[in-house]
Amino acid sequence: MVRGNQTTTVTEFLFSGFPQFEDGSLLFFFPLFIIYIFIVIGNLTVFFAVRMDSRLHNPMYNFISIFSFLEIWYTTATIPKMLSNLVSKQRTISMIGCLLQMYFFHSLGNSEGILLTTMAIDRYVAICNPLRYPTIMTPRLCAQLSAGSCVFGFLVLLPEIAWISTLPFCGPNQIHQIFCDFGPVLHLACTDTSVILIEDVIHAVTIITTFLIIALSYVRIVIVILRIPSAEGRRKAFSTCAGHLMVFLLFFGSVCLMYLRFNITYPPVLDTAIALMFTVFAPFFNPIIYSLRNKDMKNAIKKLLCPQKSLNTSAG
Repeated sequence: MVRGNQTTTVTEFLFSGFPQFEDGSLLFFFPLFIIYIFIVIGNLTVFFAVRMDSRLHNPMYNFISIFSFLEIWYTTATIPKMLSNLVSKQRTISMIGCLLQMYFFHSLGNSEGILLTTMAIDRYVAICNPLRYPTIMTPRLCAQLSAGSCVFGFLVLLPEIAWISTLPFCGPNQIHQIFCDFGPVLHLACTDTSVILIEDVIHAVTIITTFLIIALSYVRIVIVILRIPSAEGRRKAFSTCAGHLMVFLLFFGSVCLMYLRFNITYPPVLDTAIALMFTVFAPFFNPIIYSLRNKDMKNAIKKLLCPQKSLNTSAG
């Protein structure tokens, strides 16, 4: 901070969301580091398994591979800085660094939310209109939806980040969180608090709208599946949606806990736990869900990791 004429201009922020880790930072550093490495390797494995197995070159698996790729960068936007803070005494971040972290973290999160919506619609068309599915979900449309999810996710946040960068920060610089987020940062700005409420409402409406679109799609899917006469047909239909549904519940469950709180204040330990669930544990379970619950994905991963063994098995 720079002082002069009895005013203070904040040039960096101090993370104060780690007080419960003070006495055992290294004990938390190594598990978090291992989880981060697993997230990167796990999602890279899913991404390359889909890309290198021609049997998985269809819209559903294409969306899964894009989602896995986004997850790598989504966690990279926050976890490396968390790891640095766990072993550093300063635990600071510059103003520009904080804005960039917020931008990339939430842009990637927005892209994932849009992509999950696209995946839900894809499963809706596949199960509710199977005869029209090949003509509706063409490779061209699939590519456009994937690219559109990413482009829109990054563009929609630019005005908000640009606006935050113009706000005056002239008081305390302690962010009561383990990463830069809208709420904790906006509460440090020397501006009208009603603006913060408006931001909360906009975020809430966006989250609820996206959640309802996906939820209604899956409700319709379940109704159609239950009408399938054969038990084998129902089982197969459910298996294609189970992974998507679990990832959707995990992703939006943590999002709702994190952002649909309005004026509710959580205890520091619970606040940190929710933040870790949102930024770390949800991405940790995604590659596990997609690889363990899908036979085709298992075979593709085995083929990627053990190509010679897979070749011998096929020959046999």
